[in-house]
Amino acid sequence: MVKIGKVADWLGVSAPLLDEEITEVASIENAGPGSVVFAVDKEAMTRALRSRAAAILANTSLEDGEFPLDPRVLWVADARYAFAVVGQRLRGRGFKAGIHSSAVVGENIRIGQGTRIGPGVVLEDGVVVGSDCNLMARVVVHAQTVLGNRVVVQAGAVLGSTGFGYARSKETGEYLIFPQQGRLVVEDDVEIGANTTIDRGALGETRIGRGTKIDNLVHIGHNCVIGKNVVIAAQTGISGSSVVEDGAILGGQVGIGEHATVGAGVILGGGAGVLSGKKMRGPGEVFWGRPARPLKEYLRDLARLKQR
Repeated sequence: MVKIGKVADWLGVSAPLLDEEITEVASIENAGPGSVVFAVDKEAMTRALRSRAAAILANTSLEDGEFPLDPRVLWVADARYAFAVVGQRLRGRGFKAGIHSSAVVGENIRIGQGTRIGPGVVLEDGVVVGSDCNLMARVVVHAQTVLGNRVVVQAGAVLGSTGFGYARSKETGEYLIFPQQGRLVVEDDVEIGANTTIDRGALGETRIGRGTKIDNLVHIGHNCVIGKNVVIAAQTGISGSSVVEDGAILGGQVGIGEHATVGAGVILGGGAGVLSGKKMRGPGEVFWGRPARPLKEYLRDLARLKQR
């Protein structure tokens, strides 16, 4: 519980002439006397002003005199993001540090201060886990994996597993596993969803960049390099030795072939398929379809098919 002035301090905006207590973030429909809500458009702003909320986070683009003055309103550049900031501050860490009695911890392990190792977690030999991390139930972290600070790993994720790489005999057709002796490095502030799997490098490393957010049921192959602040939605699969550069956004069920590159700021729509070795470039450009191509081209192709 905090005063509304403290919320203003968190957001770096002027404090209102109120002394209300804030207890929660809430939807406009469910807002009560201690709630914070947000509005990004006129319709939401109208509903927010009619609500019982103690504070309203509103985009400055709405500050045009159309709405009546209300001391509950805190004007911010991005109300949705500000709402997330307040929610996180009110919630705090959301977990207590410590190692659950059912966790399995190997040798030569390093675990930072404030980290939680949840029920049934397995940390193999040589694993490094930074400070203030939260490893939830049944997470498996294989040997020599390194996790930075404030990393969140949801239940059932497997990190640093053996990559799917094989050498094939031309004479017999037999497959023999290629050495998978590298490591996985997960940088600070990464979040990894439930039942996601990320392979270790074969001879080098797989790396997940700072601030990247990975949804449930994602697979990232060996030797992949994922940049900073990347967003990857559920059921996406990324083949070995591919690169996803900073700020890219991958929709659900995206498939990326080996040795492909998704450039900085590129957006891949849900179900898009990137061929092996392909380079998708153009910050902010949207690619869709299988094989993935620029959105305008994809929509044009759909229109042609409809005309047949």
